[in-house]
Amino acid sequence: MKIVIINSGSSSIKYQLIEMPAQKVICSGMIDRIGLEASNLTYETSSNKIEEILPIANHKIGLEKIAKLLMDENVGVIKSTQEISAVGHRIVHGGSNFSDTTIIDKEVKDKIKQLFDLAPLHNPANYEGIVVAEEIFNSAKQVAVFDTAFHQTIPVVAHKYALPNYLLTENKIRVYGFHGTSHKYVSEKAINYLDNNSNIITIHLGNGCSMTAVKNGKSIDTSLGFAPMNGLIMGTRSGDVDQSVIFYLVKTLGYSIDAVNTMLQKQSGMLGLTGFSDLREIEANAANGNAECQLALAMNAYRIKKFIGSYSAAMNGLDAIIFTAGIGENSSNMRKLVCEDMDYFGLELDHTKNEIRSKEIREINTPNSKTKILVIPTNEELEIAHQVYELLMN
Repeated sequence: MKIVIINSGSSSIKYQLIEMPAQKVICSGMIDRIGLEASNLTYETSSNKIEEILPIANHKIGLEKIAKLLMDENVGVIKSTQEISAVGHRIVHGGSNFSDTTIIDKEVKDKIKQLFDLAPLHNPANYEGIVVAEEIFNSAKQVAVFDTAFHQTIPVVAHKYALPNYLLTENKIRVYGFHGTSHKYVSEKAINYLDNNSNIITIHLGNGCSMTAVKNGKSIDTSLGFAPMNGLIMGTRSGDVDQSVIFYLVKTLGYSIDAVNTMLQKQSGMLGLTGFSDLREIEANAANGNAECQLALAMNAYRIKKFIGSYSAAMNGLDAIIFTAGIGENSSNMRKLVCEDMDYFGLELDHTKNEIRSKEIREINTPNSKTKILVIPTNEELEIAHQVYELLMN
């Protein structure tokens, strides 16, 4: 069974064509920096690798470009879309409607659209992926895998807000959590590697960032809540702010609600602090003495440290932390900043190991470190393929 996986992030599209159940990756690639003049495109098969820098204004244009490459006469891997049995879509917000992998129909699409306001950087891009895929792969089953599903195990003491009770019972306002596909994948890899159901903190750092406390293989708390906006400092999102700031912006400074929403979602985070949303540019400028970039990196790491502390308390212990996703896997500097002065939690970083790049699971702690520090490359696409295959075969 050939399954195309489409993973549309807020500013990126990762994609793979996977043969299941053999887990054979026929083709893979990604487009990042979507919306910028210099977007990066990669397309890789066993015999070809293409890397391009070109302007890709939005997700629709990006998905159409990917489809053309898949069927290209020279570098393509399929002759016809009829070869594709299913398209698996990562959907960020499933709300209270979805807790399982689901075949997409009109009703499912309508519910995904209803959640646009809760995940404005993601669900519209996810929906666009579905619409384009339905046109291109018109004989394939379209399947949704929801980021919120892994976090359904979070207990009520952690997922309920201290708001009037009816807002949970009637309006379903609660912590949903996100990046669940990634947190599930890397935590399971860590449990297999450590050979026990440990107290683990998974740290997903990309343009969007989140952390999850995983106890006995289950999510018990996570940093993103009702929508993918709070918690850690992100590329363009603020993370946690005092709610009073929002009222002050509206009532005293005259901002509209829409303007505040745009500010918190698209103009804050590392972009608001430095003028850059891409961590590679921020680290380069920080290394050249840019004080704003240096401070932003310190603030980012400080926020992560605070969540490590709170989740260690929630689990009554800590056996391992996991760095994953684009920044977590590739930024040795960010990992170093997070692990500095964390000896109370048993974290002792091996600076030589930290600089090594690898696509495999690796320990970057010293032999004396009481807590394991792991870098585990995430593979949301493979996790989505597993879930799609299991749904269609059952």
